[in-house]
Amino acid sequence: MPGKYLLGYDIGSSSVKASIVDTVTGSCVARAFYPKNEAPIQSFKPGWAEQEPEMWWESLKFATRDVLAQVAGAKASTIGSSGVDTDYSSVGAQIAAIGISYQMHGLVCVDKDGQPLRSSIIWCDSRAVPYGKRAQEALGEQFCLEHLLNSPGNFTAAKLAWVKQNEPFLYERIHKIMLPGDYIASRLTGEICTTVSGLSEGIFWDFKNNCICQELLDYFGFDKDILATIRPTFAEQGRVTEKAAAELGLKAGIPITYRAGDQANNALSLNVFEPGDVAATAGTSGVVYGVSGTLAYDPKSRVNSFAHVNHTKDNPRLGILLCINGAGILNSWIRRNVAPEGISYDQMNKIVAAVPPGCVGTGFLPFGNGAERMLENREIGCRIYGVNFNITDKFYLIRAAQEGIVFSFKYGMDIMTKMGMNVEKIHAGHANMFLSPIFRQTLANITGTTIELFDTDGAAGAARGAGIGAGIYSGHEEAFAHLKHISTIEPAPKNEVLEEAYALWCTELAKAINENN
Repeated sequence: MPGKYLLGYDIGSSSVKASIVDTVTGSCVARAFYPKNEAPIQSFKPGWAEQEPEMWWESLKFATRDVLAQVAGAKASTIGSSGVDTDYSSVGAQIAAIGISYQMHGLVCVDKDGQPLRSSIIWCDSRAVPYGKRAQEALGEQFCLEHLLNSPGNFTAAKLAWVKQNEPFLYERIHKIMLPGDYIASRLTGEICTTVSGLSEGIFWDFKNNCICQELLDYFGFDKDILATIRPTFAEQGRVTEKAAAELGLKAGIPITYRAGDQANNALSLNVFEPGDVAATAGTSGVVYGVSGTLAYDPKSRVNSFAHVNHTKDNPRLGILLCINGAGILNSWIRRNVAPEGISYDQMNKIVAAVPPGCVGTGFLPFGNGAERMLENREIGCRIYGVNFNITDKFYLIRAAQEGIVFSFKYGMDIMTKMGMNVEKIHAGHANMFLSPIFRQTLANITGTTIELFDTDGAAGAARGAGIGAGIYSGHEEAFAHLKHISTIEPAPKNEVLEEAYALWCTELAKAINENN
């Protein structure tokens, strides 16, 4: 039956994920990611982070072929075929629509032929912090908060300002700038467009006047034409070209009908749409994302406000975003450099269950992945404290790292509470750090929140978002009617040892911040 499937992509900094959702059953029938090891991030100087857009496209091709082959193989086995249907074009011909999720805040600069002029400066790159700070001082702190809901900080606009000043000859050749998801969409369709949600995450959107912020463009000296055309989040945003279809094994003409940054999309994936709903993720970075019905902002821009996928001027829906750069990336570093060689994350999680909460005073400040917005764009680095040579071993360090990540969540969630977000329940996918019983139970305990785990991921969410945009689903209630609940983690009674460990963590953080001033 033509149009039976929805295809979703999640363009992450560690991998590109693809998922296929069956429109009839609502289930995810195939998942894949590439590369199988974490994608490289180029860091030419401390605080820098870049990736090649072509790498995303190549990874997307492998992931697409993988999910199409999975469905083709499943079809072959159900009809009694003796082998796998390696010609998966029949599956590609049944894709009704495509949705795209992507790593937020990145900068892709292309020429008139749509070719990237340089590597993408990605989300955790902190070189543009001084440019955002100067913009806030020039435009006025109150103007930035009332119109942009944020400081220009280290977001896409500030990254472009860095290029303009440091690479002027390259800047002169820029035809359009895009976010990573916009770039992938342009490779698929040949059209360059973006969304209001995307412009807001780049700090280009004026919420007060409901338009691109001209004052920001004037300050930085950007021509408005450098920005991509605006399309609705849920709507046709172009169709797959013959060239892209041939590369991917798809049918030409498939519409892209949904696009959103990874954290807004993660919230969508967990059916988080309305005020009070909260989603969380803990991959390379850690995020808590709550939906607000008012144009709320943090006066210090430690927690940021962006247009959610269903935001409109008349019915505001803001995603209040706590982002911690150093989260799962610390856990990954620990596995590579501290844990026994060859150990899996699952084995690592089981072994550290024997380590007592608080790790007898050993702890981590997990801030080794660039400047942290939560710390007012400071780059204090990762720090280990309280090591006891007679007690602390590698397993204590593994647990201490996970607890340090949890404590950073708690610290940021307290800022969200002061903004009026009452976080009582968190929706999360059963993935990444939430696969760790230590991590999720410690998070529930120290924050006093209930955690609901679901079987979903960003790519599957993007696929369902495409179903909404294509009109296959009437709305998010129908699109996520079959979202599978896995388990509920309730907070345990307060643990004095854990509370003391968090208090010590806060003391060590204050010391690090004072040293950084």
